[in-house]
Amino acid sequence: MDTELALRPVGENDLAVLERLTQDPESSGEFAWFGWTDPYRYRRRWAEDGLLSDDDGALMVRRGDERLGFVVWHRRQTGRASHCLSVGIGMLPEARGRGYGTEAQRLLVRYLFAHTTVHRIEADTEVDNLAEQKALERAGFSREGVLRAFGWRDGAWRDGVVYGVLRTDPAV
Repeated sequence: MDTELALRPVGENDLAVLERLTQDPESSGEFAWFGWTDPYRYRRRWAEDGLLSDDDGALMVRRGDERLGFVVWHRRQTGRASHCLSVGIGMLPEARGRGYGTEAQRLLVRYLFAHTTVHRIEADTEVDNLAEQKALERAGFSREGVLRAFGWRDGAWRDGVVYGVLRTDPAV
């Protein structure tokens, strides 16, 4: 990659990218289209807290001045006194297949371990989403198991694969 990838907070002018990746079936891609949702949710949330809170957040993936997509995370309670962070990614069609998603997820893990006390970060994807599975593995995640009938998409229950990375794992 000639220009280094970076993550940064979502600006108001970035909201169109988030909307495109969540409201346009052509842009979201086969594994990320879940039907129409509230088209103004990101704008309301951005006006409230800039899409960054103690429990969740979103950052833009950039390469120079080019917006490539976004990464997200949210707190997932794992026990009465414990939690982990669950992460996700949305990349524009023109940015897919170039290794940017792998690097963006690697940067997100580094960011979250540097700025939170969380010990575990996890991600899940459909069993048929082989590109995302490879990206997660290259980003330092370990495949942990299959979740049967984990998600509903396109009229059917889909099996998922869960991946995890721990703070104590080798550096990503």
